Amino acid sequence: MEKREQPVVYIVSDSIGETAEFVVNAVASQFNSGHVEIRRESFLTNVDRLKKVVRDAANQKSMIAYTLVLPELREVIIEEAGKLNVPVVDVMGPMLEAFSRIMPVDPRLEPGLVRRLDEDYFCRIAAIEFAVKHDDGKDSRGLVQADVVLIGVSRTSKTPLSMYLAHRKLKVANVPLVPEVEPPQEIFWLPSNKVIGLVIDPNILREIRQERLNALGLKARANYADMERILEELEYARKIMRRLGCPVFDVSNKAVEELASKVLKIIKESEKDA
Repeated sequence: MEKREQPVVYIVSDSIGETAEFVVNAVASQFNSGHVEIRRESFLTNVDRLKKVVRDAANQKSMIAYTLVLPELREVIIEEAGKLNVPVVDVMGPMLEAFSRIMPVDPRLEPGLVRRLDEDYFCRIAAIEFAVKHDDGKDSRGLVQADVVLIGVSRTSKTPLSMYLAHRKLKVANVPLVPEVEPPQEIFWLPSNKVIGLVIDPNILREIRQERLNALGLKARANYADMERILEELEYARKIMRRLGCPVFDVSNKAVEELASKVLKIIKESEKDA
């Protein structure tokens, strides 16, 4: 019995070509075994190279599936394939045209955007996981891996600020400062501009803590909301911050977004100096 040659499909893309390859494999699976030889031509933006791929495909009696964002490259491959009678399938073009009819803006026509969006997404998820793992002083061993460490007494917006910055793809840890507990030594190993101290007006802090106690059904006169205790905690926190020489922000009546912009400014300035 004569052995049939395995069909060849060229994947042509101005990015990696994963999208076209996925579609090709999905379609090939509908034909018996679904085995095809895939030859991927990635990051193809040169017209001469594009023409050569079409000639190679013609010599192999194969087909081409392509995801080319730039219209001029799509025109070249259609023209060359037509001359050499090579079957071609535009995987992305029809979808771009359909979207153009319903979207209020023109397409950006930048190769590789999907992959960049995926990378952004996974970086953000990793940062959020880091913030959760290192929230409220948990796992102090990971502090040296943080982009920034927030320190302050309880109820100074450390956690919400950590999560907000994590959505900006920053690895953030936060450490509570309590007079009876020595802070982790790791924060003293970090550059001072990687640690941000958070302080607050004692009267505002007392109100916040009293509301917290009420919400938990605890006594409002508990030590947690006692003014003498609050002043003691804030003085201790400032002592640690002075020891570190770190930037200090007053969070009194400040929105998380406002605080985040200040932290981001510190980080950008430190990156310039690095």
